[in-house]
Amino acid sequence: MILTIDIGNTNIKFGAFKGDEILATRRVSTERKCTADEYGTIVGELLKQAGTTPKDVTGIVMSSVVPALNYTMEHMCEYLFGQKPLVVSHTTQTGITVDYDTPNGLGADRIVGMASAYHLYGGPLITIDFGTATTFNLVDKDGRFFGGAIAPGIKTGAEALVAKTAKLPHIELVAPSCVVGKDTRSAMQSGIIIGYAGLVKYMVDRFKALPEMKDAKVVATGGLSALISEIEPNIVDVTDRALALKGLNYIYHLNRD
Repeated sequence: MILTIDIGNTNIKFGAFKGDEILATRRVSTERKCTADEYGTIVGELLKQAGTTPKDVTGIVMSSVVPALNYTMEHMCEYLFGQKPLVVSHTTQTGITVDYDTPNGLGADRIVGMASAYHLYGGPLITIDFGTATTFNLVDKDGRFFGGAIAPGIKTGAEALVAKTAKLPHIELVAPSCVVGKDTRSAMQSGIIIGYAGLVKYMVDRFKALPEMKDAKVVATGGLSALISEIEPNIVDVTDRALALKGLNYIYHLNRD
């Protein structure tokens, strides 16, 4: 069994795989103060959910955009399983090539998502990860990542708006019934959510106008991907909430088998 760990700015996702089958997943808030033992307890619950034990884990793979947690998570893996995880970076074999001016600064989450989507769906493709930041990543038909875009995430933008204003309230991130807001909350939902869908549609249209992206498939992941698809159903071809975990499992086997 392979244990996958995806450390994001907001959430950490764990997955247990047998071959390509996902046995269990678990998502927890990213807490920099948690100890290796505390994360070990969470992983123990995941294994119980999967009907396995630590001795069944034959390999571990991890991606992280929170360097401060890397040592803690690696220590947990060594303590609980006696193994060091494969940590994904731009130098890891992933099945795609990186054509980027600053590869050292390329987030492992972007690499994993692109590798997963290209492996599962082929190219050319545009991956969109709706997380703390929303990232757009372009991969051509030959598996070459050649750039993309980064925007504030929907929740990040909403929280910044509330923090920087005196009277605007926290709102539920749901699509409003009408583009015209009739009160403060619905007006904010229109601007934040429908407006954000417009941002995504515009970016995708611009990317698809590139010669490399003709007939590109759009693959979305992240917690709020379904919300954008609800408003603009023709933007996204595939929504895959487990894209990163599947990618980590694929990358592990690509490097270890």
